[in-house]
Amino acid sequence: MKFETPNGPVSFDLDHLVVAGWTGRDLDKVQHHIDELAAIGVAPPSQVPLFYRTSVNLLGQGKQIEVLGQGTSGEVEPLIIHANGALWLGLGSDHTDRLLEAHSVAASKQACAKPVAKAIWPLAEVNPHLDEVELHCEINEEGKWVTYQTGTLSSISPLAELIAASSLPEGGAMLCGTLGAIGGVRESSAYRLRMTDPVLEREISLEYNVTTLPVIA
Repeated sequence: MKFETPNGPVSFDLDHLVVAGWTGRDLDKVQHHIDELAAIGVAPPSQVPLFYRTSVNLLGQGKQIEVLGQGTSGEVEPLIIHANGALWLGLGSDHTDRLLEAHSVAASKQACAKPVAKAIWPLAEVNPHLDEVELHCEINEEGKWVTYQTGTLSSISPLAELIAASSLPEGGAMLCGTLGAIGGVRESSAYRLRMTDPVLEREISLEYNVTTLPVIA
């Protein structure tokens, strides 16, 4: 995959993708969410956080994804890439099939493409103020853009801990968990995401549309 960095373009051969789940820093809130999902039939995780291995070819940089049927939704997430002997910070969406999630979280993570932005930053440049980095997601509802998720990386487990716990190898990428959805998790036909560094005054953005394919029985 090709990315733009503050120092010019880079190209990586990625062969490993992990989607980290249950990564909230406030463990009481994580447990509350686990209990909420258990009430609607979603099996609790075997450990917290949990690292779901998925196909690396789910990663894409296009502005359109196709999903099967209703009930999918995206999530704004930091993206970590371990490549060229360094760690990089980017932006992605863990688009997930919510209906399938009730049967298998692992299967739901594998069911949808994972859009990622075309820009990344060297993680070392951001590490000193990582908790101040802001995430924001908007969705299109009835022709209007509304805020769906917003917050800082301070709400997510420290990325260094997730990297170590996942044993992310060279050539690996990891989506690192997300923020709560304002108004509840729901589907949309379009997403606008951004990650803002208020210290270095720069931003990464990602936009994509969703086409829903019919379910043929």
